[in-house]
Amino acid sequence: MAEAWLSAAFNQGWIYRNRLGPAETGLSLLAFYGTRYRHSDRGVWAERLAAGELHRNGTRLRADVALQAGEQLQWHRPPWQEAAVPGSWQRVFDDGDLLVIDKPSGLPVLPAGGFLEHTLLRLLERRHGGEAGGVPRPVHRLGRFTSGLLVCARRSATRAWLSAQLRESTAGADQRRGAGLTAGEQPCCRKLYRALTAPLPVPLEPGASLTLTTPIGRRPHPLLGQVWCAAAEGQPGALAARSTLTLLERRPGADLVEVAIASGRPHQIRLHAAALGAPLLGDPLYLPGGLARAEVLPGEGGYRLHAHRLVLRRPEGETLELEAPLPEGLRCSGPSR
Repeated sequence: MAEAWLSAAFNQGWIYRNRLGPAETGLSLLAFYGTRYRHSDRGVWAERLAAGELHRNGTRLRADVALQAGEQLQWHRPPWQEAAVPGSWQRVFDDGDLLVIDKPSGLPVLPAGGFLEHTLLRLLERRHGGEAGGVPRPVHRLGRFTSGLLVCARRSATRAWLSAQLRESTAGADQRRGAGLTAGEQPCCRKLYRALTAPLPVPLEPGASLTLTTPIGRRPHPLLGQVWCAAAEGQPGALAARSTLTLLERRPGADLVEVAIASGRPHQIRLHAAALGAPLLGDPLYLPGGLARAEVLPGEGGYRLHAHRLVLRRPEGETLELEAPLPEGLRCSGPSR
């Protein structure tokens, strides 16, 4: 087990790099950063320029300049304090190559959103860096506040194999039948989640299911420039997505559901529940209908979502069935299932 908890601490800073394309020719340095990274306004970028944090082609800049295609920009971000995060997890499966863990809610998987060192990836690197078998690296990601089964692998070939399975999932079963999958054959990957949603606005009895196919695409967002949201059919760049939602229990002010995802789109369960009109209970970002609140970032928590079960076909043909115990609040009050 890794450290029980990582206290808030300063990292060593980071260099963010951008290579300019033809569309950036003629832009000023401050206009580029103010447009590309909207988490900071132009005044903040001017302060960073004056502090010597912004470089062009390796040279520190102190004044605004016009940019040209092909130039390389670097922002030398000084060390910043990363928030405290859980640093421990339960090992569900480990054969020396494939590692599956029960990720705790609150632990980011990869560096992003203000986290660099306080991530699962960095913890795995520090814990396994000296081992002959190599470092187990995440094959996919879960949202920071999503708990449950996370698949890692030490060998790059295994990661590639598993990543393809997790992307394809059960959605491709019909297409794969044309390549040799028979009608009675089980899909190579099945992912089941538990969640609490706002009351479902559809007349569904416990045990009944419905299929959700709202596409997922990017929409403008004042803090990030763009954010993933529910998309309209035919929206340019929208990604097809499919989930099957099963009602487990009706509760006062909430419903307990199981969701099988048949595609791996960004924030898919959060968005499909919101598009249905029943966002995940406590989700601060997504509104009924699937649009995002302007003042909230995707990494903020408050919702309950757990990757509960995983059926995975390994490269040698064996089927692996794994389960992460359900947290309090996501268990059925009646007979367990």
